[in-house]
Amino acid sequence: MSGDGSAMTDGCSRGVVPGYLLAKLAQSERFPKAAAAARQTLVAGRPPFRARIDLSIDESGALVAELTDAPNRTVSDAANTDRLPGLIVREEDDPPVDDETVNEAFDGLGATFDLLLAAFRRNSLNDAGAPLDATVHYGVDYDNAFWDGTRMVFGDGDGEVFAGFTRSVSVIGHELGHGVIQHTANLEYRNQPGALNESIADVLGALTEQFLNGQTAEEATWLIGEGIFTDAVQGQALRSMIAPGTAYDDDELGKDPQPAHMRDFVSTTEDSGGVHINSGIPNRAFALAARTLGGHAWERAGLAWYRALTGELGTTAKFADFAAATITAAATVDADTERAVRAAWTEVGVIDA
Repeated sequence: MSGDGSAMTDGCSRGVVPGYLLAKLAQSERFPKAAAAARQTLVAGRPPFRARIDLSIDESGALVAELTDAPNRTVSDAANTDRLPGLIVREEDDPPVDDETVNEAFDGLGATFDLLLAAFRRNSLNDAGAPLDATVHYGVDYDNAFWDGTRMVFGDGDGEVFAGFTRSVSVIGHELGHGVIQHTANLEYRNQPGALNESIADVLGALTEQFLNGQTAEEATWLIGEGIFTDAVQGQALRSMIAPGTAYDDDELGKDPQPAHMRDFVSTTEDSGGVHINSGIPNRAFALAARTLGGHAWERAGLAWYRALTGELGTTAKFADFAAATITAAATVDADTERAVRAAWTEVGVIDA
């Protein structure tokens, strides 16, 4: 480990827990077990169509059967090793098992699939029915969850600071969101394009949780990773989309470093150029637009973001490029959506009034 922790942070740059947070935790005296787990985590680094039948009753009282796309989920158990994929413990047609971590992962995969299909008519991550695979119990006290390009991988956490990662649907939706990005704009994972990559994944994570709970933009917490900290931590979650910089403020972990406006943009070589830090700026733009519009965030603001992501967005797009793409896409939704999206990007300082 280098003196500033930079040698280790790159290995976990794509996990849901930022490398800078793990690096801070690795130096903790208050949480010795978590510090050891964080050091280990930092060093460790990291199909066919299915259909389901939806039954309903029409106005005449007749039974209507409709065939729709269905997820194809497989959850494996790494048994606290770093070998992937591990032993298969639950597949699509299997009932719940005794291991709640397995069931949480399975349900989170399904919740993300349902959001993509219902909100955007997207059939899985690649829009072609890609299987949704996950591995749980990865490593010993592994303090992260990540998308490795083909599957979700979940550590169990150390028990002192992180309580486990499958319990947060926003985490699962976030990491699978990286899979959607991989199959669409494939944004470069560094600097502003990387921060957009992280932000869009946060948007998909938040929308997955809101869709599952039937929440409106006003009812939603806009927290990413709520519930993965233990009670010993002074914090609610990893990130707050509506109020970047307020998710946690702990004596050992420090204060959430995310900026909410371009005037506070962080220029750094750490964290792949601040991808987890500066994502707070586009995160807030989305949350502001969604709250201004009201109702369910996936119906208007979410649709604008999705259309921008799946349009002509380049792999090296910066904040201003994505803002322009979302404004153009918002105009295809309706005039109010365009106004709300434009005002949101203006409020966070990405575009001029």
